[in-house]
Amino acid sequence: MTIEEINKEKIDTKKLVTEAVKLSKEANDKYNAFVTIIDKPKVGKKKGTLNGIPYSAKDLFSTKGILTTGSSNALKDYIPFYNATVIERLEKAGAVLVSKSACDEFGLGGTGTTCHTGVVRNPYDIKRQAGGSSAGSAVAVAAGIVPFALGTDTGDSVRKPAAFCGVVGFKPTYGVISRYGVLPFASSLDHVGVFTNSVRDAAMVVDAIKGPDGKDMTALPKMDDFTPSIDGDVTGFRLFYIKELCDINSYENPSKELRESIEKFNEVINKCKELGMYVIEESISKDLLNAIQPTYQVISCAEATSNLSMYTGIIYGPRGTGANINEMVKDYRTHAFSPLIKRRLVIGSYVLQKENQERYFLNACRVRRMIVDKFNELFNQYDGFLTMASGAGAPLLDEASEVLSEEAVLENHLAIGNFGGYPSITIPSGYVNNLPIGINITGKVLDDAKVLNIANKLEEKIGFKGGLK
Repeated sequence: MTIEEINKEKIDTKKLVTEAVKLSKEANDKYNAFVTIIDKPKVGKKKGTLNGIPYSAKDLFSTKGILTTGSSNALKDYIPFYNATVIERLEKAGAVLVSKSACDEFGLGGTGTTCHTGVVRNPYDIKRQAGGSSAGSAVAVAAGIVPFALGTDTGDSVRKPAAFCGVVGFKPTYGVISRYGVLPFASSLDHVGVFTNSVRDAAMVVDAIKGPDGKDMTALPKMDDFTPSIDGDVTGFRLFYIKELCDINSYENPSKELRESIEKFNEVINKCKELGMYVIEESISKDLLNAIQPTYQVISCAEATSNLSMYTGIIYGPRGTGANINEMVKDYRTHAFSPLIKRRLVIGSYVLQKENQERYFLNACRVRRMIVDKFNELFNQYDGFLTMASGAGAPLLDEASEVLSEEAVLENHLAIGNFGGYPSITIPSGYVNNLPIGINITGKVLDDAKVLNIANKLEEKIGFKGGLK
């Protein structure tokens, strides 16, 4: 059910919150989507745009008096004394926090399989991934537990799980939403995002939480609300897609799922044209596209190494053992971090070493600039970038891997939205192999309203009917 439907039907929000808590407990046995379920959520009397609407927040958001673990043993007992700005604004809007959702440890994964509470399962098929890192938040909305959930997106961590779970995932322009009180992964790439059942709901939630914040130096000045403009006419809008990503002839040995996904993508192109939009094919060097994933890995690991350096077991988390501080820190970080985190931190430390910075880190920054320059050039000609969110539906859990394949570029290209800080949204576009897939629309910086407008009209045209059977 959407927020719009709840408000129109004037549903008893106290019962809605109680039901959300009940469903959360039942669903956790199936999907393992939550770290914390709040037994008695605070349902205030404040009147706002989201009054009485229950929601879940990824366990990277600081919540006063409520366990906030980052889905890591490094913070397994940490209870903050303050709320993230986003949590404060949702409370002011009347929304009710009912759970903290599981994620890949500190957001540093893309599978939902590295949470300290265990693997998050896809509600469409529990043998499959929900995507990551915002796995639990995507599941919370897909399973009908809450109408919306908070996530974070550093490479595609809202938009990819949204595709795998058949819901809407929106990441606004970098700085539109304050990140104060959000456990950081890679500061130049991190965005706050939302999961909802409709584009309109996504716009409503973002309108409630966006805006300047003196506690976050990257937060942007006040801007007009997005919701009023999402019903605008899209006739004449120009979209582009990349041939090397979305043309079946670009792949030597395409899988059956990729073939079907590209067929669905072509159907979406036809629907765009029926709405009066122009869709034009563009070509980009494969060398540049293939550079997206390694560039992301180098920059994100380097920034993660810096951000996670505060986890020593001295200030936060359970104390390590040892005869002195160095031994205690070493013991804590050895036992508190998962193999994935340790691998990422080793990469980050290596590329930041003085003798390696020029060859790896600074070169990655230059390649990032090349990619952003290319897309800025395209955005000067077009209103949006249309692409597949993934080459297939959710992978099986035992296929969780960081090994790159021929189709890997299609599984990592959404990081473009983080490189440039662009507004980017994934909406459901159909099914392949009985699993939901998604279409993604990305626009130029501060064109959030236009991106939402295009997505809303396309959502209406596609008419996707999600929900669990």
